[in-house]
Amino acid sequence: MSSSADPLSALVALPGVQDAVDSVRKSVDRIYGHRVMRRRSSEVTAEAALRGARGSAALEDADWALEEMRRRTDFGADGEPRTVGAALRATAESGQLLDVWRQSPLRVLARLHLVVAGGGASDETVGRPRLDGEPVTGPGLRPEPSAEASEVAVRLDGLAQIVVEGTGAPALVLASVVHGELATLQPFGSYNGLVARAAERIVLVGSGLDPKSICPAEAGHAELGREAYELALAGYATGTPEGVAAWIAHCGSAVGLGARETTAVCEALQRGAA
Repeated sequence: MSSSADPLSALVALPGVQDAVDSVRKSVDRIYGHRVMRRRSSEVTAEAALRGARGSAALEDADWALEEMRRRTDFGADGEPRTVGAALRATAESGQLLDVWRQSPLRVLARLHLVVAGGGASDETVGRPRLDGEPVTGPGLRPEPSAEASEVAVRLDGLAQIVVEGTGAPALVLASVVHGELATLQPFGSYNGLVARAAERIVLVGSGLDPKSICPAEAGHAELGREAYELALAGYATGTPEGVAAWIAHCGSAVGLGARETTAVCEALQRGAA
């Protein structure tokens, strides 16, 4: 990133980024205008949270049907149940951390990692960035970290500074950068993907783009597929304008698909089918 006063401002001018921003805004406005949102928004929010958690877990090799997630209670068991439980906890916790995020994003990230990794990782590694020599472990998606452990603190500090000082860039751009940095840096010893996607959710909600948290980008990422997700992240990790622009557009598509998913929920509620 550049050292300008607003390092994200240049990203808006990258090819395709403004189109992605405009498309997301239209998708979000459309679902917020649905008549069901005027009467049953709390139900829609709860359903969107479940679908977001399902999508995030699916990207970590725990692809459960929604009904199975509603039925199961053994989320402390090893393997897929623990991953699904971690995704559910991350989604729930993200809604409690909005006020803290703007003042202390690093504290929020530590809390998210504590919530998702608690009971599933060595205590001394939970809630803090990995140290030199410590591996990245855990389920599912684990791209090769784009920075050595010694560089992680510097990159995280830079990311936190952008959040605290604010940016004039659209919410989609900031959310994409936060997600991309965390998913490619792999700052923690485990569960980085779940933390990255929960942080993206926090930005989208806290920015005011999706204040009721009804457009689950995680569900959209899962619908686009793990291969596309990995490819887009790899492009972001290169730091090239093309790679970063493609990643932002990918995140925009995910938010749009999340909005479409919630539109289906609203239609079902309207018909009395959900």
